[in-house]
Amino acid sequence: MIKLAVLASGGGTDLQSVIDASEKNEIDAKVVVVVSDRENAFALERAKKHGIDAYFVDSKNKTREEHEKKVSEIIDKYNVDLIVLAGYLRMLTPYFISKYRNKIINIHPALLPFFSGKGMYGEKVHKAVLDSGMKISGCSVHFVDESIDGGPIIIQKAVEVKEYDTVKTLASRVLEEEHKILPEAVQLFAEKRLKIEGKKVRILPKA
Repeated sequence: MIKLAVLASGGGTDLQSVIDASEKNEIDAKVVVVVSDRENAFALERAKKHGIDAYFVDSKNKTREEHEKKVSEIIDKYNVDLIVLAGYLRMLTPYFISKYRNKIINIHPALLPFFSGKGMYGEKVHKAVLDSGMKISGCSVHFVDESIDGGPIIIQKAVEVKEYDTVKTLASRVLEEEHKILPEAVQLFAEKRLKIEGKKVRILPKA
């Protein structure tokens, strides 16, 4: 059973998907701590409801690295195996990424490498997809490296863009798939079936 730290800035529905999968014994992982950069993030309430330690770490009057050191101090107390970014809107510095190299995964609401990079998060992603005329969108789980949304991709799931989709309807269908592939990626990590080869992730067969 691996131990997870989850970083979240918002409502925490992706966090909830991992908690639910853990409580149903669908994954060999347990969320032991949740950290948010926003005091009113509902993700913190979700954690508390399930008896998970939850922390708000204020970023005011701190450099990005100073903020991350505070987050890191908390995470390190729990001896976690994997850090999951579930709607965490802060860009991580090389300090944090190198400290937890290949132990941080992120969920992104588009088919990477499309619709990624600075400023591409949440509804902005879905609006960009609709404005582009793309017929397919989806979501991706990837390892986090120094690039923005550019780390090796673990799993992707495609979603049809329908003729009369709005940002909200498309977001809703993509989110449904996020809630499936994030726990799946956690389980693959728990089973030690993810092998990073350059920019690619090879999924190894079950032992």
